[in-house]
Amino acid sequence: MTQTSITAEPLAPPTAPEGGLTVDSLMIGKRIRQLRTERGMTLDDLGAAIGRAASQVSVLENGKREPRLSDLQTLAKALGVGLDVLLATEAPSKRAALEIALERAQRGPLYSTLGLPVLPVRKTLSDEAIETILGLHSELDRLHRQRAATPEEARRANGELRQQMRRQNNYFPELEKAAGTLLAAVGHTGGPLSQRVASDLASHLGFSLHYVNDLPASTRSVTDLKNGRIYLKMTEGGDPRTALLQALAGHVLGLREPVDYGDFLRQRVETNYLAAALMVPEAGAVDFLTRAKNARELSVEDLRDTFAVSYETAAHRFTNLATEHLGIPVHFLKVHESGTISKAYENDSAAFPTDALGAVEGQMVCRKWSARQVFDVDDRFSPYHQYTDKPAGTYWCTSSIQSSDQGSFSVSVGTPFANVKWFRGRDTRHRQVSSCPDPECCRKPPQDLSTKWADFSLPSARLQSSLLAAVPTGSFTGIDQTEVYAFLEAHEPA
Repeated sequence: MTQTSITAEPLAPPTAPEGGLTVDSLMIGKRIRQLRTERGMTLDDLGAAIGRAASQVSVLENGKREPRLSDLQTLAKALGVGLDVLLATEAPSKRAALEIALERAQRGPLYSTLGLPVLPVRKTLSDEAIETILGLHSELDRLHRQRAATPEEARRANGELRQQMRRQNNYFPELEKAAGTLLAAVGHTGGPLSQRVASDLASHLGFSLHYVNDLPASTRSVTDLKNGRIYLKMTEGGDPRTALLQALAGHVLGLREPVDYGDFLRQRVETNYLAAALMVPEAGAVDFLTRAKNARELSVEDLRDTFAVSYETAAHRFTNLATEHLGIPVHFLKVHESGTISKAYENDSAAFPTDALGAVEGQMVCRKWSARQVFDVDDRFSPYHQYTDKPAGTYWCTSSIQSSDQGSFSVSVGTPFANVKWFRGRDTRHRQVSSCPDPECCRKPPQDLSTKWADFSLPSARLQSSLLAAVPTGSFTGIDQTEVYAFLEAHEPA
């Protein structure tokens, strides 16, 4: 256990009263009490000497009020010391230092989140007890700061979820069944899911749709379960069906406020999966993909065009169905133009870069993989195909560039060489050799460039943001509940 230093700096900076002097009310209060007791004075005695009530002296001694310079001068005179004695920055005793540290800890934001009552600092509270409490508080503070800086809990939960998805080939039969039941209820028999049918799904589930301009900034939609309303942003970019179907999926799945990171990530995966299964229904997609495989013409682009969805949605659905129905192991990558992984999935032993916790999000992809090579291709309309010889074997990938408010991303679907015979684009001449994670592969710059520039470069890093970065305290979702409740109150029907 790490013990709290009894000379830690105050949680809030000391104030500067008139005269420019900096005061620490807790430190001054302890010193006033020590000097008073050393002189055998009661609270009433000192109060009478300075023309104040005993209760006002007690407030000063407890550090609950910032003393004015005139108060300090009067107190110093009454106690027979110079002003500098009251303003000394060190605690008057070890016990006083412990009491000050405990007071500061209890006034801090971390203690308030624990829901514990304030512990009065009495003489009967031993030094050892205070040191133990401070040690526990210090360890909680260390863990809190560590998780805020590197969200370990979120990354561990994400790694466990990816392992579960890998074990079941990224296929969720209960969600496929739920999507089929919903589509049958509104008479959708196949083909692209139109905006009208999506609206019919909302009506079937008892919701009316309301497009507004003042949706809370932290949300994509707000569902009013009390009045059966779904609020959507009027100017939402991208596929207008996505936010609606995700809102409906959350309702169908009975989702509520997540209890931890694992629950939060699971809800996101299930919501996105069900929404995609509604846009690309299993029966029609499997029939389409089976015919394409038999013709040796499997293509993510064709799946996208057939069901009128985004390339990323088509790529996701391909990974949902390829192994379960076609017997083809696959991997999926979404990579930012900076080279960092945003999303990833594999059941074909593709060796993604990982951190110490096994998490892949935020890691740098090898420069020689198609997920990064595609950014160097001028033709961003046509799909890019590439073979990559890796330490575990040769993989074939198809990649495409997607633009967003956060920059450009490559979306890639790949498979081991043995399965490339089923795919269009297998005749590509693009080929790279990657030895990553060997740093000699692409992480170390060429020696000639290092020699020339190592001592003459000073880049400024561009900070990256990620889904797995720390989220606001008290909310795994980052949603501002105050804004949401105020929004619902403003829009509640008369």
